[in-house]
Amino acid sequence: MKVIKKTYKFELKPTKQQEILLNKHFGCNRFIFNYFLNQRKDEYLKGNKTLNYYKQAEYLTELKKKEEYIWLKEVNSQSLQHSLRHLDTAYINFFKKLAQFPRFKSRKDKNSFHIPQHIELIDKKVFLPKFKEGIKVNQKNVEITNIRNCTISKTPVGKYYISFLCEVEYQPKEKTGKSVGIDLGLKDFVITSDDNKFENHKYTIKYQKKLKREQQHLSRKKKGSNNKNKERIKVARIHEKIVNSRNDMLHKVSTRLISHYDIICCEDLNIKGVLKNDKLSKSISDVSWGAFLTYLKYKSDWNDKQLVKISRWFPSSKTCHKCKHILQDLPLNIRQWECPICGQKHNRDLNAAKNIETEGLNLLSSGTGEYTYGDGGYEVCEVGNR
Repeated sequence: MKVIKKTYKFELKPTKQQEILLNKHFGCNRFIFNYFLNQRKDEYLKGNKTLNYYKQAEYLTELKKKEEYIWLKEVNSQSLQHSLRHLDTAYINFFKKLAQFPRFKSRKDKNSFHIPQHIELIDKKVFLPKFKEGIKVNQKNVEITNIRNCTISKTPVGKYYISFLCEVEYQPKEKTGKSVGIDLGLKDFVITSDDNKFENHKYTIKYQKKLKREQQHLSRKKKGSNNKNKERIKVARIHEKIVNSRNDMLHKVSTRLISHYDIICCEDLNIKGVLKNDKLSKSISDVSWGAFLTYLKYKSDWNDKQLVKISRWFPSSKTCHKCKHILQDLPLNIRQWECPICGQKHNRDLNAAKNIETEGLNLLSSGTGEYTYGDGGYEVCEVGNR
């Protein structure tokens, strides 16, 4: 057994009064983020100075004392401070070139706020600061213990969710002694070196006609009308269906790979680079390679398995896995090819997976390259364990 950090996500069923207070929290946290982001931009333009979290936290205390901002005291003060933490982290990531410059938040996007402590879950009701009566939680048959913090969010559809970050005991999956190479694609989502294929369900294309029709209806509605808001929710529900279906598939495939193999070898993909391809960007976004590799990483950490990433420049598709001859050119439309040296016939994706496994094992045995082993992680579960 080992102790890991795991997140459980459940839907909230607030009363009308609780909805009003929740929306005040969303609005105040959004206001604080935008207000102090604007302050940082102004200070930098005036004197090339960058404010830090501690200076802005002091100013927040003074801001709440002013008569025109007295309404900030209606919400949890620690949640407001955490908005400043998010802003500070966003700024640091920007200057480290890990993210783009922080953007102002909009009420039309997903709203959320963080609660760092004083959280109790009793009889399917969560008790939080500023909420005297507990909020009903649509909790499934999952025992929640050792809650460290939580985040409450509201989706564009209008649903409220709470995510509990907990420390739990976890039993790693049994060792199998097997290794595998995986090639990520668009025709098939995952192709393994032992010739197992996982289908690319193409959820965006599946719901494309329905989404187009509802978006056309939305564009015809009068701005600010109730009918426009109803149609906006219909469009949001379709997007929610696409996201939930995709995440379910990603979790199932990643869990199956972790259960069957001890060593998983894959390519270190430049996903931002391949998204610049105008013809394939929509399909690449729909298949979510980045999220899938993230799931593989923390699940391998949990289960003491190894995820080995080989160089993105390794010619896995053009190399014959039998004699190691490398073709000079292999266009994307060529799915089958024959090695001119040894005469071996190859399926492009299967051959790539076999080469990825061989290269990954070589990196692992030499102690070079990037691989993970038992570093811990976390998982977001819609309902219970995955």
